[in-house]
Amino acid sequence: MLTDKLAELRLARNLTHKDMADKLGITRQGYGNYESGKRTIDSATLKKIADILDVDTDYLLGRTSVPRASADESGLAFYGGPDKYSPDEIEVMEAALKAYREQKKRLLEDRHS
Repeated sequence: MLTDKLAELRLARNLTHKDMADKLGITRQGYGNYESGKRTIDSATLKKIADILDVDTDYLLGRTSVPRASADESGLAFYGGPDKYSPDEIEVMEAALKAYREQKKRLLEDRHS
């Protein structure tokens, strides 16, 4: 299942094995072995692949059918739930989280360019 998703997502983004290998800092054959299932993907590499393909690791692992958690999901349950905050506070927190995610994505793209 993981190998099928890797190929599907890579092709949907018009990336070659070499593109993925270059972004991961490994050989083309090394990446090919991940996609073919000949080599197990360690957790650090799985995180990098998820970032490159812009999906959650749970999606790659088949734990969810949603490629990326909705941007509307604030994750406020971790902090006691949204009922603990005013609408203004939630709006500020969501804006800060969105800005952080965009900055992280840009940094990753810059690192891999």
